[in-house]
Amino acid sequence: MIIKVLMLLVFFSVMIYIGLMCRKNSTDVSGFVLGGRAVGPWVTAFAYGTSYFSAVIFVGYAGQFGWKYGISATWVGIGNALIGSLLAWAILGRRTRIMSQHLDSATMPQFFAARFGGRSLKIAASVITFIFLIPYTASLYNGLSRLFGMAFKIDYSICVIVMAVLTGIYVIAGGYMATAINDFIQGIIMLIGICAVILSVLNSQGGFLAALDGLARISDESVSTTPGVFASFFGPDPLNLLGVVILTSLGTWGLPQMVQKFYAIKSEKSISKGTIVSTFFAFIVAGGCYFLGGFGRLFSDKIDISADGFDSIVPTMLSGLPDFLIAVVVILVLSASMSTLSSLVLTSSSTLTLDLLKGHVIKNMDEKKQLLIMRILIVVFVGISVVIAIVQYKQNVTFIAQLMGVSWGALAGAFLAPFLYGLYFKFITKAAVWVNFVFSTVVMLANMFVRPKFPQLLQSPINAGAFCMIAGLIIVPVISLFTKKPPKDLVDGAFACYNKEVLVHQSTSLSDDSE
Repeated sequence: MIIKVLMLLVFFSVMIYIGLMCRKNSTDVSGFVLGGRAVGPWVTAFAYGTSYFSAVIFVGYAGQFGWKYGISATWVGIGNALIGSLLAWAILGRRTRIMSQHLDSATMPQFFAARFGGRSLKIAASVITFIFLIPYTASLYNGLSRLFGMAFKIDYSICVIVMAVLTGIYVIAGGYMATAINDFIQGIIMLIGICAVILSVLNSQGGFLAALDGLARISDESVSTTPGVFASFFGPDPLNLLGVVILTSLGTWGLPQMVQKFYAIKSEKSISKGTIVSTFFAFIVAGGCYFLGGFGRLFSDKIDISADGFDSIVPTMLSGLPDFLIAVVVILVLSASMSTLSSLVLTSSSTLTLDLLKGHVIKNMDEKKQLLIMRILIVVFVGISVVIAIVQYKQNVTFIAQLMGVSWGALAGAFLAPFLYGLYFKFITKAAVWVNFVFSTVVMLANMFVRPKFPQLLQSPINAGAFCMIAGLIIVPVISLFTKKPPKDLVDGAFACYNKEVLVHQSTSLSDDSE
C-alpha cells in the first residue's frame, strides 16, 4: 500500500509542477488554447494519442469488445492506429495547420465560420460541441471505481473528485502547453504499463500460446456455434466489428479535441515525425488494450456479466497481479483519463468562450477577460462532469450512460465530412454543412430515444455513429452540387494559403534543372 500511495503522490506532484511551470506560456489566448502554435512533434503526437485513448478504452471498450469478439477485437486497435492516427495525420495534419492559421481560427466552430461564412455555423457547431462533449467528459471516470476499489478500497466519489481537481489545477495554470507536456509523460506511462500488464496477464495463463489455445476451447452458442471462434481472425461477428473499427478510428477525424492538436503543431518536419510517433503509440496502446481484452473469457469463472457488466472484465483480469503492477495499472488508467479530461475541458471552455460568448453575449471581451472566462469555465465543466459521473454511479441513471455512448457518433458525424471537404474542395456549400449538422445530431438523438424503431444493424449507437460518418461523406458533396455556390472571394481567400511558394529540399521535390 505504501508503494501504491507513493507512486500516486509522485505522479500527481509532477502533473501539478508542470502546470505551474507552464504559466508563462498561457498569458494570451493563442498560448493558452494552442501553445502559441509552437508545439513539437513528440509532444503533439503523445497529446493526440493520450486524448484518443482514455479509461473508457482500457476498462470499458477493451473488456466489452474483447468479450464479444475475442482476439479479433485487436482489429479495433489496428484500425485506430492506421485510420485514426496514420491517415488522420497524413490527410488532415498539414492542411489543418496551414488553413487554420491562415483563417485565424483556434477552434473548429471558428474554422467553419471562416471557411464557409456566417456566424450561424459557428454558433451551431459550438452548441453541438458543448452538448455532446460534457457527457463524454463524464464517461472518462467510468472504470476508475473498480480499479481504485481493488487497489485502495477508496470510495468512487473521492477518486473522481481528486482526479478532477488535480486535472483542473494544471489545465487552468498552464493551458494547452501544460496539458501537452503532461500528456507526453502520461503517454510514456501508458506505453510501459500496457506492455507490462499484457505480459503479466498472459503469463498467468501459461503464456501466449496456452492462452490462445484456452480461448479456442471456449464456446458460447448464444454468440456463435463455430468452434474456436473467439480465437479466430475475424471473430464471431465481423460486420458489427467493422462498425466498431469505423466509429473509433474514422471518428477522430471529426472530434474537435483531436483535430485541435494539428492547429498547434510547429513545423512541416514536426508533422512528418509526429505521424510516425502517433501511429506507433496507437499500435501499442490501442492494439494492446483490445488484444488484452480479447482474452477476457478466460476469466469467465470469476465474472458475472449480467450482474457486474462489461466494466468488470478488465479489473478482474488484473486482480491477481502483484501489488506493484496494480499500482502501475491504476496510474496508467489515471493517465489515460486525466489526459483526455484535460483536452476535453480545454476544448469545451475555449469553444464556449470564443465562439458563443465573445461578440454575442459579451460584446467587448479583451484578451485578459477571455482568459479569465476560459479558466472559470474549465472549473464549471470539470464540476459538471464530476456531478454527472457521481449521479450516474450512485443512482444508476442509464439515460446519462446512453447519452455518453451517443456523443462520439454525433460529434464525428456532424463535423467530419464538412471539415475534411472544407480543407480540400472549394465547391462545398454552407447549406451542405447545415444539412450534415442536422442529419447527424437528429439521427444520434433518435437512436437514443427511439432505438427499437431503428433497423437491427443501426440499433447499436456505435453502428449508428459509423453510419452518420459514412453518410456525411456522401451528403456534403451531393448537397453542395444542388445548392447555392459559396462566394468566390470567400473560397479563394481561404485557399490562398496553399498558393504560397516555399523552398524545400530536393529529397522532397525533384528539381526542374536539367542535367
